[in-house]
Amino acid sequence: MFGGSEIRANGGKINGFFFDDENLFASASAPQPRSKYKSLQIMQIAEGTVVAMDYALKDDEGTLIDQSQPGQPLVYLHGHRNIIPGLEAALVGKQAGDSAEVRVDPANGYGEPNPALEQVVPKDRFQGVEDLQAGMQFQANTDQGPVSVRVVKVEGDEVTVDGNHPLAGKHLNFNVTIQEVRAATEEEIEHGHIHQGGGCCGGGGSEEGGCCNDEPQAEGGCCNDEPQAEGGSCSTEEPKGEGGCGCA
Repeated sequence: MFGGSEIRANGGKINGFFFDDENLFASASAPQPRSKYKSLQIMQIAEGTVVAMDYALKDDEGTLIDQSQPGQPLVYLHGHRNIIPGLEAALVGKQAGDSAEVRVDPANGYGEPNPALEQVVPKDRFQGVEDLQAGMQFQANTDQGPVSVRVVKVEGDEVTVDGNHPLAGKHLNFNVTIQEVRAATEEEIEHGHIHQGGGCCGGGGSEEGGCCNDEPQAEGGCCNDEPQAEGGSCSTEEPKGEGGCGCA
């Protein structure tokens, strides 16, 4: 019945299969034992998950703009606008160990530059700042809430400031590796950001118009308790980063 082959007396049986030197036959009378281990479901990136990832960001010329440091991945709450939309959408369905190259256009990144956000203001608005230089960043209060502005030019008693993001109008090229994906806590979802490292981006990012690290917001809209300069600016000794990690 087995095409001329015989199951010899010295044949054996392994895991429900009869075998001899030449043939392997499934045994209909010996059911396969069920594994005592349940299948483990690997968590994928979706709304309400906390993601830790290593990243590098370059412009179209290949210049490195920003990157995570070894052992210090970017950590954020997915689905709550903690990172730019284009990058967030591209990461859906990824899991720990996955890598991806993501190109984000300005519309899904930091938008196109708005000429109306570039203004000339009197230098005396920056009281308390002795050495005002191009590149320094401040936080100004507006009718729409706090807005980060960057000093573009200083000429005599006039200062040109730009409220556009430094990466506005640029295509962003991300190379990311997912390190960890976990479910967010109810508190993290309620607050809209993770509770780690003092920031919504896992280390100093900030939400629109407020503080991400649950610290009280100082008078005038500054999250770092720094004094507010005249004209709605928060004085600072060091320029703020460009937020190239993709923090919204």
